[in-house]
Amino acid sequence: MPYLKLSDACLAYGHVPLLDHADFQLDPGERVALIGRNGTGKSSLLAAMAAGSGKGRLDDGEVWVQPGIRVGYVPQEPPFDPAMSVFQAVVSGMGETSALLAEYHAVSHQLADGQGNHDALLARMDTLQHELEARGAWAYEVQAERVIDRFGLDPEANVGSLSGGQKKRLALAQALAVAPEVLLLDEPTNHLDIAAIEWLESLLIESGVSLFFITHDRSFLDRVCTRIVELDRGKLASFPGSFTQYQQRKEAMLHEESLANARADKLLKEEEVWIRKGVEARRTRAVFRVQRLDKLRAERQARRERMGKVNLHLDAGDKSGKLVAELDHVNKTYGQRQIVRDFSSRIQRGDKIGLIGPNGAGKTTLLRLILGELQPDSGTVRQGTKMEIAYFDQFRTQLNPDSTLADIISPGSDYVEIGGARKHVIGYLEDFLFAPERARSPVSSLSGGERNRLLLARLFAKPANVLVLDEPTNDLDIETLELLEELLQNYEGTLFLVSHDRTFLDNVVTQTIAAEGDGQWREYAGGYSDWAAYKASVAKETAKAKAEVKPVVKAAEPVKPKSDKLSWKEQRELEGLPDKIAALEGEQADLSRRLEDPAIYQTDPQVAQKAAERLALIDDELMVLLERWEVLESRAGGQA
Repeated sequence: MPYLKLSDACLAYGHVPLLDHADFQLDPGERVALIGRNGTGKSSLLAAMAAGSGKGRLDDGEVWVQPGIRVGYVPQEPPFDPAMSVFQAVVSGMGETSALLAEYHAVSHQLADGQGNHDALLARMDTLQHELEARGAWAYEVQAERVIDRFGLDPEANVGSLSGGQKKRLALAQALAVAPEVLLLDEPTNHLDIAAIEWLESLLIESGVSLFFITHDRSFLDRVCTRIVELDRGKLASFPGSFTQYQQRKEAMLHEESLANARADKLLKEEEVWIRKGVEARRTRAVFRVQRLDKLRAERQARRERMGKVNLHLDAGDKSGKLVAELDHVNKTYGQRQIVRDFSSRIQRGDKIGLIGPNGAGKTTLLRLILGELQPDSGTVRQGTKMEIAYFDQFRTQLNPDSTLADIISPGSDYVEIGGARKHVIGYLEDFLFAPERARSPVSSLSGGERNRLLLARLFAKPANVLVLDEPTNDLDIETLELLEELLQNYEGTLFLVSHDRTFLDNVVTQTIAAEGDGQWREYAGGYSDWAAYKASVAKETAKAKAEVKPVVKAAEPVKPKSDKLSWKEQRELEGLPDKIAALEGEQADLSRRLEDPAIYQTDPQVAQKAAERLALIDDELMVLLERWEVLESRAGGQA
């Protein structure tokens, strides 16, 4: 029996149908990705599914939810009361029980901290305990505390003090706290760093929860989803398998559709020519051709063409000097925290550099040091000449929500100059898929993806030989991402890219500066995958070196500490340790051989990921066993 079912769903925004008699079904165990162009109605569809059984947010049709199942929903921008604590926010999704749990949590902390009237607090806690027991709510509290700990959040922290990435973790924790059978996620990777995204991938796969999610992260898609559903011109089309398999099938489908449309258009044109002749059409035996012409006209009028592609052009302007920046033993500290420690680098014109690291590592600080906007505490930074810098800000602070689209692109003028040629602002906005009638609309009316497109349009309206892009991929659809990749690959200026989109980094950058922790930054050739492969190889070599250290044969007789006699159980444990260690070393060698084969990463990346995780665990298990062996050997020697 399916968990969720969408039947004959219709939903329109203005005169544009977002859902046109669409059908969908989510079965137990499925992880289904919903993809489509920006503005096609993906978030509206997900919200309608989250609203539950009945018509809900639909104009027509219905959503059916299997009775009794729990559904968790994480919207793109989760609404939270900034005055709430993290614990209160997590349990707020538990219905009437949430208020009791939140109060119980607060009272218990007041008692622990010695705050307030002790007797009154004890009495209130006793009342709350009885009410919670009557509702069977203790399991909810345990689950809430478990997910808060699992997401690395402080239960006492104020929601208003959290970063964007922490708020996304909080929203996921809130959804998982009710132990849902179905999880609906709208852009779950936005604002998360790469480590958090990879952790989330593993969590969702291992949890066994059924998923219906929206994302434009192609690496996330390939690893997590078992089926792709595309929303295109109001219809839902299903593609079993990975994103790569979808791309191949979709290309073939679009080719067949274009051929069929071309044939229909040719036939319509021929029939239109025939009907204009007049005389033949009035004969009875030709009536069927008139009827066919009416049908062809109706079909052509009803046909919805695919949305056009964004027309991206980037003017690199005049060349900057050959040297863009040179950093020599640079250090930067904020308070007690070292953000940059002894970093040296030389950046030249045309370099395409990706900066990766966890949220809060200091990527923006390092960028500002490179561009001369921030002075180091020690060391030197030398900037190049003739630099024209353009910024893409992930928080879109450059967009005044009350301004019109035209004012954002060209304030005070109806024209922009692109590559030395003047272009009307409305025509320029059309290149970025904004209809002419929207040129005078306020920025506040745009979706997240549309705001990112507008910011790109503003960025590319002026020449720049140094581009700084801070999370440019958030909310952009896959087709626009691929076009942006191609544009940046051909860009002749210097590029600094901060992104958590692993595929985007791989396709664009030629070198990477990665945060190594404790203020250390290191340069690597290539993109994210090259950096990850290097780190994996270093980890493997380290594990191999540790595995080769076997304290079986001792070069010299160690000093035998005085110790108690081994018990019978410890003696048996000591005798069994060599076999356990040998078995683990055999498994370690087998996994290492499998991971050395490049084919495993292409044919089954999930198996490769699990093998790498197991390899890391074996290393820890071996160290524990070897240390235990040394302790027991030492004690056994002392009693001889």
